[in-house]
Amino acid sequence: MTVEMKDTNTQQPLQHTGSKHVLNILVTVCLELLCVLLLTAVIVVRVLIYTNNQCHIESKNIREERDQLLTEYTNITEEREQLLTNNTNLTKQNAKLSHENINLWKCFNEKDGWKYYRFSYYYISSEMKNWNESRRYCRERGADLIIINNKEEQDFIKKTMSSPVRFWIGLTDIEVEGRWKWVDGSTLTTRFWVTPQPDGKRNANCVLSTSSGWFDYQCSYSTKWICEKNKM
Repeated sequence: MTVEMKDTNTQQPLQHTGSKHVLNILVTVCLELLCVLLLTAVIVVRVLIYTNNQCHIESKNIREERDQLLTEYTNITEEREQLLTNNTNLTKQNAKLSHENINLWKCFNEKDGWKYYRFSYYYISSEMKNWNESRRYCRERGADLIIINNKEEQDFIKKTMSSPVRFWIGLTDIEVEGRWKWVDGSTLTTRFWVTPQPDGKRNANCVLSTSSGWFDYQCSYSTKWICEKNKM
């Protein structure tokens, strides 16, 4: 009997120790789970804080961009209004200049009987003189008999003259027969002779211009003439 009682007392401490061990494990597991939950909560909170900060920053950036766009729009609107005002002013100035140009053109074309064309002034006489007297008239007024340099100028003279009137021009071979020169000493290059002119008749050393073209003629012949000068 004594032996059996000793065996029972020996097993009780072993059972108590096993229960404590299980409890410790449970406590440890709970603590670890709690730590995991706390860590997760911390991470979630930090993510929320970061996200909120990013949203705040982005919202701030959007507001700044919006304000900048509004400022640029305002500036563009003001520039547009300024350009419209400038365009209106330029239109008025152009209209004024056009009016002044018309008056200036009239002035050029009506000044003391002189007509303006491509930077030269032309005087078409109403009197009749021989070639030498015609040239003297022009030179006394700071001009000379006309020198026709190109087809455009010849066409201008044709339109200006009243056919079939003849005009002296500043072309002659009075120095050397057959060597035609202009009154400024330049050699003839562009020609508007009427065929078969020049015909080389005796004393036909001066040139008349008509609506048809040029004729060599006696310098003593009296007819109208055209003076030309580059400035008034």
